Amino acid sequence: MFSKFRKTIVTGMHWVLKGDSSTAATVQTLLAKVLILTTNMATGIITARVLGPAGRGEQAAMILWPQFLAYAMTLGLPAALLYNLKRYPDEKSELFSASLLLGTGFGFIATLTGIVFIPFWLVGYSTHVIHVAQWMMLIAPMALLGVTFSAALEAGGDFTRANQLYSLPSLITLASLSVLALAGVLTPFTSSLAYVLPNLLTVFWMLTRLWSLFQPRWVGIGRSCKRLFYYGLRCCGIDLLGMLAFQVDQVLVVGLLSPASMGLYVVALSLSRMINVLESAIGTVMFPKVAARPVEEVIDLIGRAVRVSTALTLVAAIAISILGPMVLNLLYGSKYMGAVPVFRILVIEVVLSGATSTLAQAFMALGRPGMVTILQGIGLGLTLPLMLLLIPTYNLVGAGLALLISTTLRLIFVLVSYKLILKVQPPSLLITREDFLFLQQKLFSKK
Repeated sequence: MFSKFRKTIVTGMHWVLKGDSSTAATVQTLLAKVLILTTNMATGIITARVLGPAGRGEQAAMILWPQFLAYAMTLGLPAALLYNLKRYPDEKSELFSASLLLGTGFGFIATLTGIVFIPFWLVGYSTHVIHVAQWMMLIAPMALLGVTFSAALEAGGDFTRANQLYSLPSLITLASLSVLALAGVLTPFTSSLAYVLPNLLTVFWMLTRLWSLFQPRWVGIGRSCKRLFYYGLRCCGIDLLGMLAFQVDQVLVVGLLSPASMGLYVVALSLSRMINVLESAIGTVMFPKVAARPVEEVIDLIGRAVRVSTALTLVAAIAISILGPMVLNLLYGSKYMGAVPVFRILVIEVVLSGATSTLAQAFMALGRPGMVTILQGIGLGLTLPLMLLLIPTYNLVGAGLALLISTTLRLIFVLVSYKLILKVQPPSLLITREDFLFLQQKLFSKK
């Protein structure tokens, strides 16, 4: 009996680690994201307890800009590379070469933008924090290329390698922060280095792997550049709007409120994002699996994915909303109890945001990203005025409400666009018995 049970466990582990099927890849990605989530929580606890709300806010201000501006300047390059690699596999060398060229150029534009504008936004911070934030912008090109490299791995179905590379920086950061804390030299600056440097190592690791896999050719890559740029330009709004929806709140909070308030907000945001792990895992696997498939297949797969992930995320949201105050006090300390109200608002926003992201995958897979970009832009375009209006009056709660309203409108716009653009009914968001049976069958059969 024990031997049979052990054999089942080993077989299941082999199935997950191999990651050949969509279900296995999703489970593997989910486990990787759980590992990242756990290590990120641990790093957040270390920095929050050692630095306090004000120090945590300064540290967040230092490392926010490279990632924010790098993602803002991707111009849809990761999605464009993934889509074109799936559609033109014989041109993988030229496409990868073109992505290196475009990604490096976009990254340097992000660097220059940050160096110039950071002093105008961090007016409430010390000169030291501003200068460190400017120096951190030098890593923007590598951050942008890292996202592009991940898309290249996922296009080839190498989710195992991609998940390993996603997990490694978090583990190195946790180890680095632990050593710094024990040595008594953990400061906003040293903790920022502990977050940033491991990601650079990961990018170099990915580059060596992909260089041998794609064997770049630089002659005649003009057509590949045009293909990437054309597709990317049409879907860059989705990437940009998704990134803004994820980080514009932090950008505005860091500019409008004190470092201590920024520290409270970062902790609330980090804890609320715990429940997004399943939807994020499904979204990571879904686009490469449905890209360039017939409309009926895409809608069916997206519909089932969004129903299952949203239902499970909603259950987690209810639980964590009830336990939120106790968790905040236990993990981060009583200094962070002021984050409870905005935390509960952000939990609701996470559920809606995850559903929106999964639904948007259909337009990406079918090569129709342009119109949904416009529709999402209408919803997200309200975020900036709402935050400028609500944050001064309601402080952190205002930031949460503005983000929740914006996300709700984006979800409505994406649902409406199914009918207007794809000429099909949007998938139902209510989970059915058939969905559970399908999930049970996939997990049990391991196919």
